[in-house]
Amino acid sequence: MIDKVKQYWRETLTELSKVTWPSKDEMVGSTVVTIIVSLILGFFIFAVDMGLSQLMRIVLGF
Repeated sequence: MIDKVKQYWRETLTELSKVTWPSKDEMVGSTVVTIIVSLILGFFIFAVDMGLSQLMRIVLGF
């Protein structure tokens, strides 16, 4: 059992050494894009929700 765990970690570290990690600039750029897209989608969902809420108030007469 212990040998299998050691082998697993050894293989995991070997695979991680093969990974091409992004540079700091690439990571910052990806983070900024993710935040901007999240904000845009959040505002869009908020606007759709408010619009549908108003529509339901009109339809149901509240």
